[in-house]
Amino acid sequence: MTIRAVVRGVGHYLPERVVPNAEFEKTIDTSDEWIRSRSGIERRHFAAEGQTTSDLATRAAEAALAQAGLTADDIDVIVVATSTADLTFPSAATMVQARLGMTRGFAYDVQAVCAGFVYALANANALIVSGQVQRALVIGAETFSRLMDWTDRGTCVLFGDGAGALVLEAHDGAGTPADRGILSVDLNSDGRHREILYVDGGVSTGTTGHLRMQGKEVFRHAVEKLAETAHTALEKVGLSGEDVDWIVPHQANIRIIEATAKRMQVPMDRVVVTVQDHGNTSAASIPLALSVGVSRGQIKPGDLVVTEAIGGGLAWGSVVLRW
Repeated sequence: MTIRAVVRGVGHYLPERVVPNAEFEKTIDTSDEWIRSRSGIERRHFAAEGQTTSDLATRAAEAALAQAGLTADDIDVIVVATSTADLTFPSAATMVQARLGMTRGFAYDVQAVCAGFVYALANANALIVSGQVQRALVIGAETFSRLMDWTDRGTCVLFGDGAGALVLEAHDGAGTPADRGILSVDLNSDGRHREILYVDGGVSTGTTGHLRMQGKEVFRHAVEKLAETAHTALEKVGLSGEDVDWIVPHQANIRIIEATAKRMQVPMDRVVVTVQDHGNTSAASIPLALSVGVSRGQIKPGDLVVTEAIGGGLAWGSVVLRW
């Protein structure tokens, strides 16, 4: 018998303010056509003044718990993937724990930028399969609009705010690829590429800083590394692209999504795409897309799902799970 971390519930939350591409035309040299053609993005959501990452995370968590039919005290651990926590410390996860009224268990943050949710899933999966916890609430939440340089047209139009959450629960499996739950994980990083995607602020500068990105370099690494990590994770359980029902990728750029799917030999009608509505929400993008995919009726119980993401670090990885 094998313990599997099975998805019990999923949910998401988006701030009320919707920002269409046309809004940027008022302040920078860009256009709706320019943004769409290079990224596929049409609109994104921005958090309201005073609305924090833990606020968004809490709302997404509540939605996931409701779908799972559970309360906060049914959860043993909260893992929040974010690069935009409210404060340097304490963690956003402990803030979510308090707001949910959860009086047991433990909570912590994971920081791997856009790959954060994949890393958080890997963490939660390890806690479950080792027998340390029975149920985990895994959240990706970001307020990346707070990191933007609004004079840099190459980056400020790409990002948005939001949150998504999954409830994972321990179930017995047969130890085969037919099991429901997380089947395999592949994680990677290479700190030599820090300069192509980073924020120029932090404790060392005493400032929040702004996001800096070398777009062409990020694109090159993303296409190569995302397909490779997905193949590796599938091979670990004796599967291939032909077995995949849905790719749920990090929603950064439609061209990266299309190129990765092509390398995996998976048609685009088996890829969940939300980048047009949300932009790049970093660690929130995969759980957001999973929740939307379920609400659209795309992802169904028994489907084989591959999630993959790459972010600053560089950090990248993938998770194969059966819904």
